[in-house]
Amino acid sequence: MTAASVDNPAPVRSHRRLLVKLLAVIALSFAFGFALVPLYDALCLVTGLNGKTVGVAAIGVGGLSKPVAAPPSRIDRSRIVSVEFTGTVMPGLPWDMKPLTSRLDLHPGELHQAMFRVSNRSDQTIVGQAIPSVTPGLAAQHFEKLDCFCFAQQTLAPGETKDLPLTFIVKPEIDEDIRTITLAYAFFNTVDAKSTAKKLVTR
Repeated sequence: MTAASVDNPAPVRSHRRLLVKLLAVIALSFAFGFALVPLYDALCLVTGLNGKTVGVAAIGVGGLSKPVAAPPSRIDRSRIVSVEFTGTVMPGLPWDMKPLTSRLDLHPGELHQAMFRVSNRSDQTIVGQAIPSVTPGLAAQHFEKLDCFCFAQQTLAPGETKDLPLTFIVKPEIDEDIRTITLAYAFFNTVDAKSTAKKLVTR
């Protein structure tokens, strides 16, 4: 340390304050990103946004079931939309995930169910949360999830496998130029995310 820095400690204090502020911004950004999941869940529950509703009747299990009858006027039988399903697992979550059906051709307005299979490869009980995304972005507002495993955290025991359902409708109002929709899920470890956020906040 030079004599100037000893005589004038202001730059050192300034650097420390800047470092503390940057760490606080990083911690708050991470915490906000993690909080988006429950906030999204609560918003959908209150407003019905993005197809989250309460009391939806159950539809068969085991892959994709036959469409459940919807009002005939709401089904556009003049065209077909293909829905592709994908699933990934984020680092830190020792699970496997795959859709039981990778593609489904349907008429807009039909009610369908898809199943995703997840397996816990570890020797510990783990809680995971799935985050969905729809592409193209213009199709997202017309892809209505009536019931989805992504609305709640999923707990898997060591070696356990579960088939998780998704009940959805592609609304007939969807743009006629959209012929293929991709629904992707990313599962992450909720415990690891909470621990990381806590460490960042308490540093």
